Amino acid sequence: MFEWSDEHQMIRTAVREFVDKEVRPHREALEHGDMPPYELLRKLYSSFGMDQMAASSFDRRIAKEEAGETGRPTADADGEGDAGGGGMTLLPIIELCKCSPGMVTAMGVSVGLTSAAIMNKGTIAQKKRWARDLLTLDKIGAWAITEPNSGSDAFGSMQAVARIDGDEFVLNGSKTFITNGPFADTIVFICKLDEGNPPAERRVVQFVLDKGMTGLEQSKPLRKMGMHSSPTGMLFLDDVRVGTDRLLGESLDAYAAKAGREASKATFTIERTGVAAMALGIIERCLELSVPYAKSRIQFGQPIGNYQLIQLKLAKMEVARLNVEGLVFRTLEMAAAGKGMGLAQASASKLYAAQAAMEVALEAVQIFGGNGYMAEYEVEQLARDAKVLQIYAGTDEIQITHIARALLA
Repeated sequence: MFEWSDEHQMIRTAVREFVDKEVRPHREALEHGDMPPYELLRKLYSSFGMDQMAASSFDRRIAKEEAGETGRPTADADGEGDAGGGGMTLLPIIELCKCSPGMVTAMGVSVGLTSAAIMNKGTIAQKKRWARDLLTLDKIGAWAITEPNSGSDAFGSMQAVARIDGDEFVLNGSKTFITNGPFADTIVFICKLDEGNPPAERRVVQFVLDKGMTGLEQSKPLRKMGMHSSPTGMLFLDDVRVGTDRLLGESLDAYAAKAGREASKATFTIERTGVAAMALGIIERCLELSVPYAKSRIQFGQPIGNYQLIQLKLAKMEVARLNVEGLVFRTLEMAAAGKGMGLAQASASKLYAAQAAMEVALEAVQIFGGNGYMAEYEVEQLARDAKVLQIYAGTDEIQITHIARALLA
């Protein structure tokens, strides 16, 4: 049975102290969108040596690839492969989510989704050119798939296109709800290849773009319900010309049949697996706030924690915490065994964890009553931030579809 080790607890305490000292004082600025999160994230990385570890891990992995070694990277190659190392990755996510979940989204899309797309599909030269700086947070990344008319139907309704023009590609289209979009240095742009065939038959391809390219426009941050510390924007491409060096894999041969779609789905799996850790942080913080409040809030001459209805809420919150923690431990145990979650497993984990976080956060607001509706009591923010866990990386409804299809296959 997996559980947090003494070393894990030490790291957790250190991260918690960092969050209290470096992040929590800026919570209002982060929450109101006045302060992008990137310098705080870089400070986190440098304070705990995460940037150096990421760089060393990357260099070892590339050295092995250049030597012709293949197969799934080992713990030495990418920092995975043991539950202890995985715990060191997830604990900062959990602790950051207790204060500013949006920072985790911004970090995860940059060092997770964007770099993973390049590491999974790119050539060695492309990995050196873009992925290393993303993994160390020297550069900020964005993974651009969603469009105004293609949310859950990401591939079927995709309108962004790449057209072949001699030795180059010409990219056109728009993307929306793109995490880090307003500030991204490196963008993985996913579109369809227009070879004169019907849209439904077109191959899905991926390109890497750099900030400031001619024809590329990055919008200002969009206003939204929650996750305010995670800048979200739109991308507009108007005849952006790129060479094959920016096509991930550098050859269209790598995009035969549905290879491009499968590569994007693999990235979805990574994203969905991380949601459980985010949900756990939100749930733990709701309990940290609600239990003391239930003890100290006096109504009708006694603490509200004495009333069974409040006890029921707290008990259900604790059950949710235990269950979501179990999902996180499951992820770590699989990593220790050298395994990763399949799409259906990741979807099940995300579905449960996201719903649990939302339910717990709303119960926390209810326990606080009128105070819970006020921004100063923090649970209001946690409730708004939790909601998007049921939407991004695939809505609850899409997760149900993936789970059911796997069962019926």
